[in-house]
Amino acid sequence: MVESGFYDLNVYSVPDDSDKVCELAAIAKHLGYSGIAINDPDPSIDRSYPAGLAGIGIFSGVQIKIQNSSKLHGIVEKFRNRVDIITVHGGNESINRAAVENPKVDILTQMNVGTESGFNHVLAKEASDNKVAISFDLGDLIRLRGGSRVHVLSNFRKDLQLVRKYDVPFLLTSSPRSWYDMRAPRELIALASLFGMSREEAISGLTVIPQMLISRSCPPVGYLCEGVQVIRTELISEGSEGLNGDDVR
Repeated sequence: MVESGFYDLNVYSVPDDSDKVCELAAIAKHLGYSGIAINDPDPSIDRSYPAGLAGIGIFSGVQIKIQNSSKLHGIVEKFRNRVDIITVHGGNESINRAAVENPKVDILTQMNVGTESGFNHVLAKEASDNKVAISFDLGDLIRLRGGSRVHVLSNFRKDLQLVRKYDVPFLLTSSPRSWYDMRAPRELIALASLFGMSREEAISGLTVIPQMLISRSCPPVGYLCEGVQVIRTELISEGSEGLNGDDVR
């Protein structure tokens, strides 16, 4: 079940075990999050995570990192029904394009390499059409220094203009490898302002968009398919007027 609140959908557990996941979730709850996704960098290993702790949800994720974009579709199909969130680690235009053209991908992250941005208006339009969210990974701003940080800020500014223009869903993530790397939502909102993101946009990137992505894989009770949901089920006595079963919209 998806609760209202803040979410970080790019959290890593290193080493990967249930105790470590619960520790990260406890810290995330303390910082003000309603949920986190453990984004596994190795899709070849099947893992299960606790459903959550009191007051915070734990969602399963996988980050797909490939060298050949032609392999992406098959890997996405393999894991789509096994995890809540599928993230693609981009880096060149070919991989970025394959990710945004696939509506079964949830998030594209790390789409810039060095000083070059692998994102353009064509890919922005595809991402918008297929509802693939673009991640502004603020972990880069936290960890990098000097010229590398300047390049990230420059790319983020360019990417932000594109997602605004083409109405691309986007979210903020922090990619913490341990609880020492975790940052409260208010800190991520402040960092996002460094490349021109408004407070309202940053809050949406930590609340509305993550909740939308989770809901696609964890639909509410009564969900049948997109646009159709059972909203009332009741028994109606014989001879009564009205529906004799479920009310479906």
